[in-house]
Amino acid sequence: MANLQIKGVQDELYEEIKKVAEAEHRSVSQQVLFLIRDYLTRRRELQTLKCPAEVLLGLSGSWEDDREPGEIVAEIKVARKNSNKLRKGF
Repeated sequence: MANLQIKGVQDELYEEIKKVAEAEHRSVSQQVLFLIRDYLTRRRELQTLKCPAEVLLGLSGSWEDDREPGEIVAEIKVARKNSNKLRKGF
């Protein structure tokens, strides 16, 4: 098993890691390894997620309808219902 030595850790960061380690009943070394593993796992998961643009492009062409755009818009407008909630203002 490999050893890792980290130099130049700011005192504030070390103290924060130490506090978290104590709260979670781990040594500082165990806590640092836990944090590294957790970060790498999350990073892998995030890399497999599609960005919003990819999701949107995946939807492109997925809606098929024989009607003309004007017909679809007219249907949407007819289906809308007016609300009286804000007639008197806020």
